[in-house]
Amino acid sequence: METPLRHGRSGVSCVRNDIVVSMQSGPIYLIGPSGNPNFGDEFIAASWLKYLAVERPDADVWLDCPQPGLAQVLFEGLHPRLRVTNTLWRLVHETADLPLDAAADLIRARVTGLGSPSYDLGLLKLREAESLHLIGGGFINENWSHHAGLVVAMRAVHGMTGARLIATGQGLMPALTSAPAEMPLFQDFTHAAARDEAGALAYGIAQELDDAFLGVTAEIGRAAAEPGLYVCIQSDTADPERFETAVKVARTAVEKAAAEGTDAYYVEAIPGADRLAYEQLADLIPEKRFLPFVHIWANGLPLSEKQTWVTSRFHFHLLAASAGARGLAVGMKKGYYDVKHESVTALGSGWSLALDSLAVDSDIPEIPQGPGALRDNLPALVAQKRAEARKIYPPLPARSGSDSGGALTGGSLTSGAARLFNKALAAPKRNKYRPGAL
Repeated sequence: METPLRHGRSGVSCVRNDIVVSMQSGPIYLIGPSGNPNFGDEFIAASWLKYLAVERPDADVWLDCPQPGLAQVLFEGLHPRLRVTNTLWRLVHETADLPLDAAADLIRARVTGLGSPSYDLGLLKLREAESLHLIGGGFINENWSHHAGLVVAMRAVHGMTGARLIATGQGLMPALTSAPAEMPLFQDFTHAAARDEAGALAYGIAQELDDAFLGVTAEIGRAAAEPGLYVCIQSDTADPERFETAVKVARTAVEKAAAEGTDAYYVEAIPGADRLAYEQLADLIPEKRFLPFVHIWANGLPLSEKQTWVTSRFHFHLLAASAGARGLAVGMKKGYYDVKHESVTALGSGWSLALDSLAVDSDIPEIPQGPGALRDNLPALVAQKRAEARKIYPPLPARSGSDSGGALTGGSLTSGAARLFNKALAAPKRNKYRPGAL
């Protein structure tokens, strides 16, 4: 049965395959956990911005995120009409201590009724949006149940304006249990997709790929990648006993690499949160082979089939395996990181998994001798992700004849932003601050 036309604030919608394509001219409003910084979250936002710079260069694009100041620097120049705010994130954070049902009622009342000078201009801007798009990441689940308020706010806007609601690449496990009144969570969404089977089944939505597949091809080869062992172990979002276990796994791998004459490097995804493990490995990995976040963001994440990895970071697993690297992924939080890493092995990463506590050294899995199938399957996976993006933001008729396929070329920074980061690189690399990580 064909979906009926629905009138919004400034236009009309039509049906294209299984996704409603709006012909409205309002802003595209992205919502994601950017700006902390966290390499995976920033990579996803940058991938969507670069895609929209090709397919929607004349559209006003808003990014609503927790830290808009740093996000403005991180994403400078990636879209010519980008604006960054924190309207919805601020609303969600300021109601985080309330029971979720009470927070949801307050959020709906604020979005629909206005009445607060500190919010009204931002909320009025939301009403102009053609679409509200919850970009990917693992930030809406029972670990941070108050983040469900973002979806509550999106649905409230839709109820007033008919704006399209979109969610892509969502990591939704462990499933929300504290918001029964808000289920099904993604009601009224034109398109909602989880990045893993467990999340798709738990919420009754489609299963698609992680949003990082939108930008992976451009990232591979952006930075020179020396052969060696690459390590990243997080201290945030971890079960208490897991950190020491993960450091033990990494130390064993680094010692083995050293005995074989292989250099080891340490890569930082979240400043501060990833430094803790490095300090316990610094006797084995010299400071000159510590790659801070600002370095990999400005110059690219080193990715090569000549690498091996030991990491707890999900997106390092995904990106490195896509380049053909072999590795071992370490789980840090049961019900959360195990689901993440298993979703990459399901795509053929070929990596070993250390998801449980290890009683003795002999329990540590070996790094596989050869790459998995993910590298060979990457073109098809990227095509699948781009097909999803095109259904949501199809090429405009006036530009379809010159469509280049939306190649996401270049790095993650413009020259201006790169200069700022290069200044930071000139400063001492030791970074001990701990931002609020999602």
